[in-house]
Amino acid sequence: MANQATKRCYYEVLGVERRASHDDIASAYRRLAIKYHPDKNPGDTSAIAQFKEAAEAFEVLSDPSKRQIYDRYGHAGIDRQVGAGAHFTDVEDIFSAFGDLFGDIFGGHGGRRRGPRRGRDVRSEVTLTLHEAAQGVTKTVTFERHEKCTTCSGSGCRPGSKRQMCDYCGGHGHIIQSAGIVRMRTTCPSCHGEGTVIQQPCPQCQGGGYQLRRVETEVQIPAGVDNGMRVRIAGQGEPSPNGGPPGDCYCFVSVAGHPLFERDGQHLVCHVPITFPQAALGTTLEIPTLQGRENLEIPAGTQTGAVFRLRGRGMPDARRRGLGDLLVQVLIEVPKSLSPQEETLLRQLADEEDTNVTPHRKSFFEKVKDYFSSGEDTIQSEE
Repeated sequence: MANQATKRCYYEVLGVERRASHDDIASAYRRLAIKYHPDKNPGDTSAIAQFKEAAEAFEVLSDPSKRQIYDRYGHAGIDRQVGAGAHFTDVEDIFSAFGDLFGDIFGGHGGRRRGPRRGRDVRSEVTLTLHEAAQGVTKTVTFERHEKCTTCSGSGCRPGSKRQMCDYCGGHGHIIQSAGIVRMRTTCPSCHGEGTVIQQPCPQCQGGGYQLRRVETEVQIPAGVDNGMRVRIAGQGEPSPNGGPPGDCYCFVSVAGHPLFERDGQHLVCHVPITFPQAALGTTLEIPTLQGRENLEIPAGTQTGAVFRLRGRGMPDARRRGLGDLLVQVLIEVPKSLSPQEETLLRQLADEEDTNVTPHRKSFFEKVKDYFSSGEDTIQSEE
């Protein structure tokens, strides 16, 4: 779907007010689902997009815990809670998730769900040093997910009570609605397809059966990860709402900056200052690498900005074998102050090369005297 900046308000999508009840939300979604159903609009990409948009809105607003997060934080809250917000990759996902809402009005696509739904994915974050990113590391991450209420063990009922048969649908979980010659089976708005209702909800979870908790788990970070990459932790996401497998946790990686190295994909860049004599005469430098210290020969006559490559001293790639290189860029450093002996030697070198250099410093008044005595302060015009 669209990003946060372009997503429409879920209440606006369904055409309901923010204080709308669950039944109002379900009814509004059914109307839109029937209107934009692919079987009714074959080949209409705009209708399919609206069909998906309505399903996304219903998925969030029909879930009390997700609706509470959305009401408080909007789309950003949903995205942060589950890693990628409400999403359906294709129309079949919607049929699988909400097929009971369509009944048999559109034939094969409607009807019962084709199996338990998988739990939603959640998000966690981890920050690594450059050395950890290069070598791979095991980290402990913390994130939030829903877990069974410890008071009611996930039943949603007050201890000592149990679920009762739904009087609205007689325990069937669905009702039949007729409109002329069309008969449509829809999920019971009272029990939401369960066939039973909770008459005495658990005081701890208010009948939801689950509570949001902060959990910790370990994640294996492979060598070579970079900023923005994510690592999947299987089975650590939200529990399934109807007995299916749990979702996954996706751990998003950030790599902290390094005082010596800049990263360029698999390569590392190191800027090394050298003196003019080292550049002119050549030298051997001790260069830092992620593997330790290493000697680098700087040939005589090296120019500032020259780059030397140390092969295999860069970063690994998380998706393929091999190491990048370390690129050493040398920069000739000019001293801001000189000792008397250094200044004498440099002036001798300048004389040897017949190079004009700035004379010894003079006082301001000496410079003024020289200026006026040279006659440069007047402009002579031709007569």
